[in-house]
Amino acid sequence: MNPRAATPDDVSLIARLHAVGVHEGFLVTLGPAFLRRLYARVLRSPRAFALVVDDAEGPCGFIAVADDIGRFYREFILRDGVVAGVVAIPQIVRAPRHVWETLRYGMRPDGDGSAGAEILAIAVDDRARRQGMGGALTAAAVDEIQRRGIASARVVTASGNLAAIKTYEIAGFRRAGTDTVHRGVTQQVLVWP
Repeated sequence: MNPRAATPDDVSLIARLHAVGVHEGFLVTLGPAFLRRLYARVLRSPRAFALVVDDAEGPCGFIAVADDIGRFYREFILRDGVVAGVVAIPQIVRAPRHVWETLRYGMRPDGDGSAGAEILAIAVDDRARRQGMGGALTAAAVDEIQRRGIASARVVTASGNLAAIKTYEIAGFRRAGTDTVHRGVTQQVLVWP
C-alpha cells in the first residue's frame, strides 16, 4: 500500500471518490463534472498535487493538497472558472451563498502561502476502509509537503468526523481550534507540525 502520484487517468476516480466519500463539504453538491475539472486542475497545477492508493482491485483512495490555497483558487478561477461555473450552474443558482463562502475561504488573507499547504480532500472507497489507507495517504502527503520545502500544513474537517481527525492526528497533525467556512457550520482545524 504505497501511495503514488495521481495521473490524468485517475481524475474520474478521484471525482467519484470525493462525491461518495466527502459528505460534509459543499463542493460535492456542484456535481461530478465540476469535481473532474477541479481535480484535473490539481494535477496540472504546480501549486497542488494528488496522491492515489491502490489495493488488489485497483485505485481506492486519494488525497489532494494545495501548496498555497489562495494561489490555487485564483489559478482555478482564472483557468477553469468559466467552464466549471457553466457545468455547475444549476447548483450555483441554488446555493450562491455557499459559492461565495467557499471562494472567500480560499481567498482569505492567510491564504497567501504563509499558512503553508492545505489538504483539500481525502477519501477512501468503502471496500478499503479500516485498512490504514487514509493514514498512508496522509503520511505520504506530509512527505511530499516536506519534499516541496513547505514548513507547515493545515486541514479543515467536520468537527464530528472523529475518524478523519484521528487519521490526521496519527500523521502528526494537532488540533488548532475551529473555523467556519460556511455560516453555521463549525469545523475542526488541524495543523502540522
